[in-house]
Amino acid sequence: MDLRDRLRRAALSRPGVMLVALPGATRVRLELEAELRRRGWPRSGTPAAADLLVLAGERDPHGEDSWLDGIWEGVPKPAARLAVRHPGEAAAALDTGHRLLREDAGTRHDLAPAVTPPGDEPTAGRNGRPGGGPGERTDDGAGGHHDDGGHHDDGGDQEDRGGHSDSGGHGGDADPDGQDGRQESGHGDGSGGHGDGHGGHSSHETHETHEMSGPAGLPMAERAEDRDGLTLDRLRLPLGPALPDWPAGLILRLVLQGDVVQRAGTETLPVRRRKDPFWDEPWLRAARGETVPRSEAARRRCAAHLDSLGRFLAVAGWDDPAARARRLRDGALSAEPGDRLREDVVSLARRVARSRALRLLTAGLGPLPAAEARAAGVSGPAHTADGDAYDRLLVWLDELGRSAGEFGDERPLARDDRTGPRGTLDGAAPPSRGLLDVLPGLLSGAEFAGARIVVASLDPDIDELPAADRREAAGV
Repeated sequence: MDLRDRLRRAALSRPGVMLVALPGATRVRLELEAELRRRGWPRSGTPAAADLLVLAGERDPHGEDSWLDGIWEGVPKPAARLAVRHPGEAAAALDTGHRLLREDAGTRHDLAPAVTPPGDEPTAGRNGRPGGGPGERTDDGAGGHHDDGGHHDDGGDQEDRGGHSDSGGHGGDADPDGQDGRQESGHGDGSGGHGDGHGGHSSHETHETHEMSGPAGLPMAERAEDRDGLTLDRLRLPLGPALPDWPAGLILRLVLQGDVVQRAGTETLPVRRRKDPFWDEPWLRAARGETVPRSEAARRRCAAHLDSLGRFLAVAGWDDPAARARRLRDGALSAEPGDRLREDVVSLARRVARSRALRLLTAGLGPLPAAEARAAGVSGPAHTADGDAYDRLLVWLDELGRSAGEFGDERPLARDDRTGPRGTLDGAAPPSRGLLDVLPGLLSGAEFAGARIVVASLDPDIDELPAADRREAAGV
């Protein structure tokens, strides 16, 4: 083994992992995130910074998720990819991927073999042992995997840090202008369009442009007047579905002029798992007549808001409390004693609420009056906030404190209590349907720099969208 191989093996002792979560795989995603943190493996925000590509969930059997192959093509080789389809498989699957990486690091290749066909990623079987298809073995060259986020406060914990690049796969050619006939804001049955998929994910935004030919046949952006009467390039920019700290399965299509969002449209990937949405499980089970302790519902609500809070803080660039929110989220979902956990949750909520920098960064973004929210079918924290992104954050913090105070309540959850973390579960549409419907209007006219924060402040759960399944599960 030469020095080059030794250095490569040393670099892969803590491989950079790009985690891509599909709708319906929330439990698997949470398990993977917790396992990565225990191992101290850094999260990568872009394919170029990854050594290991991990998919949480099941791929589309019809092959309409070829954007995943585009991500894989952007990962420097040697690399490995794997899929984790079921809870309980995270540790074994990561062990398999790490083994494949280390084997590749010690092997010299003259030619790169073909990429494994879609769906053949290694997996861990239900018995905990590795199973599935072969690993990727491609040309050598190790990729870096540290992708630092920004900060605006001091702190000690540095884990769960990923870059927050606005790049990712996109699932179709929907035009927020409505020029190509696709839906703009995802009304209908809740499954949304997912298109035919596209390749190439990079650390830069992908600009979809009007079909104009410029010098050397290169496409050019079309031009139109902006809100100040100036003629500026109008660029079409898809965000998602494989962004870090992004709702799994959401595709946001923006039309930008300068740094201003002129129009926005949403699409969603289909939900492949037809089970209760993970965050809504306690309330849906109680609605079916099961005995569910209030403490279980309180822990699930607390964990859901901590998950959203971690996403919000990470997008805002405050990585230390974002990592802490994720650790507390995992504690709320486990058997961690309630007294200590309650103190830690309240402490985190106070720290976030005291941050003047965070308030200045997020106040005024995406204002949503309560009347408009109600008319759009929005309930829960987004309706209660009656304000902007910062107001929605404050509602989360308030509900965190109340939920933590109920950790020891073992009385049964009332059967008619159907208010989940994102809103009322027995309405005409799931709570996240309303959140997606109002999102384009909140982004129109906003500066692009604040778009990710607005999305994070709503944090729609795509798992809730199969409305018919949800109503049946709730006994409505």
